[in-house]
Amino acid sequence: MEGAELAGKILSTWLTLVICLILLPSAFGVSLGISEMYMKILVKTLEGLEAIVEDEVTQRFSSEELVSWNLLTRTNVNFHYISLRLTMVWVLGVIVRYCVLLPLRVTLAFIGISLLVLGTTLVGQLPDGSLKNWLSELVHLTCCRICVRALSGTIHYHNKQYRPQKGGICVANHTSPIDVLILTTDGCYAMVGQVHGGLMGIIQRAMVKACPHVWFERSEMKDRHLVTKRLKEHIADKKKLPILIFPEGTCINNTSVMMFKKGSFEIGGTIHPVAIKYNPQFGDAFWNSSKYNMVSYLLRMMTSWAIVCDVWYMPPMTREEGEDAVQFANRVKSAIAVQGGLTELPWDGGLKRAKVKDTFKEEQQKNYSKMIVGNGSL
Repeated sequence: MEGAELAGKILSTWLTLVICLILLPSAFGVSLGISEMYMKILVKTLEGLEAIVEDEVTQRFSSEELVSWNLLTRTNVNFHYISLRLTMVWVLGVIVRYCVLLPLRVTLAFIGISLLVLGTTLVGQLPDGSLKNWLSELVHLTCCRICVRALSGTIHYHNKQYRPQKGGICVANHTSPIDVLILTTDGCYAMVGQVHGGLMGIIQRAMVKACPHVWFERSEMKDRHLVTKRLKEHIADKKKLPILIFPEGTCINNTSVMMFKKGSFEIGGTIHPVAIKYNPQFGDAFWNSSKYNMVSYLLRMMTSWAIVCDVWYMPPMTREEGEDAVQFANRVKSAIAVQGGLTELPWDGGLKRAKVKDTFKEEQQKNYSKMIVGNGSL
């Protein structure tokens, strides 16, 4: 019985701290400075690690690689074997990440998702009106803030005067599934996507009761005319939340912006570009869906030190006279790439999952041959 009482006291103390220090501040959109203090300690720790690395590592490694190591094995599996001193620091980091941060983050994620499902389900029972809209936005904002804090997220928003407005379309570069959380922490959006099963399906069905998200069945996603029609109907109502779309259609590794699908730019209306750039020093937010499933990815996120990123809201853009959808998409993509300091690439992000066509490889081989011949190498 004494063990049970002790466990009960520990659990109640744990939940009390979580509620008082994290959940309530999230509900009111305020910060107690804990995240800022944590980030300062983390930066100082990594700076100290840089001094150890520069002092003890042999010259066969480039200083640039070593300075960027953040005590995560996934960054470079060889670093923690360099010296006993560095290995001890790495082991301490593993204990902190898996025994302290991971339990806290799992608790917060569970609470955030549970509140989202419960809150949107209850709000969905109310009649349409300003009260329902206000409560829906409050639930979405609060729960997303809790989930971001479950990742020790630190987000810097720039140019808030350009935040997407109702009746518009927000388009952003895509690095991770958590891009949605990053943006929804600062404002609510109508999501667009395919209907899923399992836990994701439960969340989708609950959310759509409180807010007019646009979900499509798998068969409907192939019908471009139906998709365009429903999106046009949504933006025609200036009281509805802005639609959030990632035109790349897949996650790109935080260094580049790849081809924007033209469908998002055929709808009409005002486009609100947003650039997102993550700081890899504290954790890699990129989801390589061809290598990691969602569970593995979330485990990597929750055992990273933190998720730090910058979000730039940009002036609204509209399609110019004589400009087709492809040209408009490229113009928006260029603006996002410049603002986020990302490399602009013309390739389709779908190449990540598809085999490169032989004709495409032959074309590149011909171009390379011409380049060599032109330089006089042959």
